[in-house]
Amino acid sequence: MNKLTKIGVSALCGSLASVAAANAGSLDVTGGATATYVSLDGEVTGNPLGMASAMTFTGNGELDNGSTFKLSIAHTNKAAYTASAISVTTPTLGTFTYDEGGGTGLDRIDDMMPTAWEEVSGTGLTMGYQTVAGVGGGSDIEWNVGMGLPDGMNTYISWSPLPDGSKNTNKGTSGNHATIVGHGWDVVVTHSGLADGLNVFAGYSQVDQLASLDDRDTRALGATYAFGGTTIGYQWSKDKNPGVADSTADYYENVAYGVSFNVNDDLSISYGYHESKKQKENTSVTTEGSSLQASYSMGGASIKFAETDVDNQTYTAGTNREGRTIALTLAF
Repeated sequence: MNKLTKIGVSALCGSLASVAAANAGSLDVTGGATATYVSLDGEVTGNPLGMASAMTFTGNGELDNGSTFKLSIAHTNKAAYTASAISVTTPTLGTFTYDEGGGTGLDRIDDMMPTAWEEVSGTGLTMGYQTVAGVGGGSDIEWNVGMGLPDGMNTYISWSPLPDGSKNTNKGTSGNHATIVGHGWDVVVTHSGLADGLNVFAGYSQVDQLASLDDRDTRALGATYAFGGTTIGYQWSKDKNPGVADSTADYYENVAYGVSFNVNDDLSISYGYHESKKQKENTSVTTEGSSLQASYSMGGASIKFAETDVDNQTYTAGTNREGRTIALTLAF
């Protein structure tokens, strides 16, 4: 990891005889790169080679009252600043985060299944399914409650005045939205203190929509359990009134499970399964995906492999695909 630390500023105030110095904290930079080869059975893929670069800038500082603040900016897949967040951690009230990249609110538990490498739909052969995000999938303000909770418990409360998935720049606005007419909120609870190795999680989201659609409500729950070198997991989620045209879907319901095993400090393997049912009135179609994965680490380098099968891709009956991906990942 390369670091840029202790970047300071000094200000001249009035004259050269009056100089004030301020410590701006620190800025750390971490990153990595991944090269991939993708093969899809029975399909023309063109050039199967791909690459992703990644850099994360993390700035840290402290206020006079003991509160700390952090800025996080992510640059992934050769795209400029794909995610950013500003957070303030107080001595007693917890952490407040303004986020523009996802991963807060209900989005933090969209897929918690153990894997050796990636989610089932993230291996180069996508499922094309609807997952849960809540207001945490776009710009939101999240409070990680930091007072009065049992050991191992975290409670996250997220809010957005108009959760339309926008990520606005300074002084920017997102404008009108076709179906979302008001604010949205998420509540997520995680608990790892009930038993050794057990982590349970649950969340609920509600977004104000047009009266013709009713409010969008989304929920998710599940658990993972680690024992020895093995971790198993199961989760369920449902996205009702998903805020699109009436002809699309009444709800999406997802079930996922997975198991991973650390053979040793360097080698891990996993199997994951995910299904998503799209329901409209009396008609439904279910997208299913499974992935067998392995990861082998050699210091700062890792070789990863995934064999993935998808049935009824993107909720299209009979669209069945198979594929595999090999990746070389470097971290610095």
